[in-house]
Amino acid sequence: MRQTKKEIRGYLEAAEDIARAAGGILKRGFNRPPDIRLKGRIDPVTVYDLKSEKFIVRSLQKRFPQHAVLAEEGSGSGREGPYRWIIDPLDGTVDYAHGFPVYCVSIALECDGEIIAGVVYDPERQEMFSAGLDLGAHLNGKKIRVSVQSNLERALLATGFSYNIKHARRNNLGLFARMAKKAQGIRRLGSAAIDLCWLAAGRIDGFWELYLHPWDTAAGKLIVQEAGGIVTRFDGRAHSIFHMDILASNGHIHRAMQEVL
Repeated sequence: MRQTKKEIRGYLEAAEDIARAAGGILKRGFNRPPDIRLKGRIDPVTVYDLKSEKFIVRSLQKRFPQHAVLAEEGSGSGREGPYRWIIDPLDGTVDYAHGFPVYCVSIALECDGEIIAGVVYDPERQEMFSAGLDLGAHLNGKKIRVSVQSNLERALLATGFSYNIKHARRNNLGLFARMAKKAQGIRRLGSAAIDLCWLAAGRIDGFWELYLHPWDTAAGKLIVQEAGGIVTRFDGRAHSIFHMDILASNGHIHRAMQEVL
């Protein structure tokens, strides 16, 4: 099923409205004493993850009752049909719970297995990143592009470490050490969605991580690609949001990063 650009813009406008409102929910709860429970040994969820998700799911179901929803905290729906919204109501939960101001809302729309629209809203900086298939990538309405840095030794990268770092055989620590010797610098923000958006905006030049989930990368992947970047698996094969490894770059340093990984 092929959508017109007008249809995709309509989906983007709806997603932006909902993400901005959900970001307002998160902003109001930021730096308050957190109500936290653990999904795993060190994998937290706050009451605001749940509030944001319920609001997003309810809003999407009201506007698009025939669409399915895949949500991180499990309150989505599995309706049959070509359209599915993929949402992360709070990417950067550890940051949020500690009062570290790097977190966001991520909403993407998939049609027949292809991401056609994606938005990531950063409430702290009031930055709305968005992209539609074949419509380019934008930040607060202005077009963005990846950087032109072609030398890995001068590149600023970002990565992250999964919740299973203490027991997983592939835990990214060795990769981080190797990449740190090759790049100018590496940052760890705590939100894969923001990492991808900052790559799209040219603030960093490359990003890699292990053990991510569809809601972590669905919107950010499209935003990077529409900004002129490349997203693959570590070995260069095509990346799916259901793959656990991701390598994203401005394109110019992709092969060099791939060789290190």
